[in-house]
Amino acid sequence: MHTVWKGSISFGLVNIPVRMFTATEERDIRFRQLHKECHTPIKYAKMCPHCQREVEASEIVRGYEYEKGHFVMIDDEDLEAITPETRRAIEILDFVDLSEIDPVYFDKSYFLSPQETGEKAYALLRAAMEQSGKIAIAQVTMRNRQSLAVIRLYEHCIMLETIFYPDEVRPVNQVPALPEATVPLAENELKMATELIGNMTVPFDPAKYTDKYRVELQSMIEKKLEGQEIATAPTIARTNVIDLMQALKESLASTAAGTQTTPAKLVPEPTPTAPKPKAGRKRAASTAKTDSSAAKEPAGKPGSGTTSTSTTKTLRRKKATPV
Repeated sequence: MHTVWKGSISFGLVNIPVRMFTATEERDIRFRQLHKECHTPIKYAKMCPHCQREVEASEIVRGYEYEKGHFVMIDDEDLEAITPETRRAIEILDFVDLSEIDPVYFDKSYFLSPQETGEKAYALLRAAMEQSGKIAIAQVTMRNRQSLAVIRLYEHCIMLETIFYPDEVRPVNQVPALPEATVPLAENELKMATELIGNMTVPFDPAKYTDKYRVELQSMIEKKLEGQEIATAPTIARTNVIDLMQALKESLASTAAGTQTTPAKLVPEPTPTAPKPKAGRKRAASTAKTDSSAAKEPAGKPGSGTTSTSTTKTLRRKKATPV
């Protein structure tokens, strides 16, 4: 793993030298944008629209836009003046229970390992946290940004996870169209929904879940590399379930039997529409006329209906012509 940060954990009067490694990685398959004509990767140049030319990295400075088109200039010395002294330390502030922190606060995860002289202190903190069952709230400065973090155990490793500050989590009352907490619910529906949750509850096994889209995308890419034809999977029809109770009953039946079906789609009951008498009479007359013509058509002669109609029109025109 690549070391992304070096510093120490400040635990009371104890300092534990540590190295930091990124704990997670995105495994998404990414595409490059190419020029259609020659398949050359597109280059994104940093252009100054005023000077009409590409600018070098040395020509770029920082600016905070306080109004449209108006900036306060910020240079490296300004940032250095306000960088906390503990920029190379993970300062533990408090210990709390993990259950007290809602998952919405968690952001990025990092593994911490001891540096050469910190093995014993690292093992001591790990054992104390394991015995107490607590996690630590800490502050750390990385890339000139002070972050709030938690320190907890992951298997036999001490992990640091940056978390959002309270003002960075949007309030729930900004979410539109949320049902009220006092929405009346049918007792039998609530009972069945709770039973359904119980039937679907299993121990968490992360290896059980896979990114099926990424696997299929990788397979498709490999087939294209090998020159194979790509088959399209058939589309599975959706199940339309109108009644909520019916959906719950079907879900309970499938989970109780040990088989899990595709979630049913709840759709509103279609509103009946009144028939249109005029259109109906017109269609009925048209059908009757077609049936009558078909009855008069001689059997065993393909296309005779068209010939008969043409002959009839010709005879009518001759009869209407005065002699």
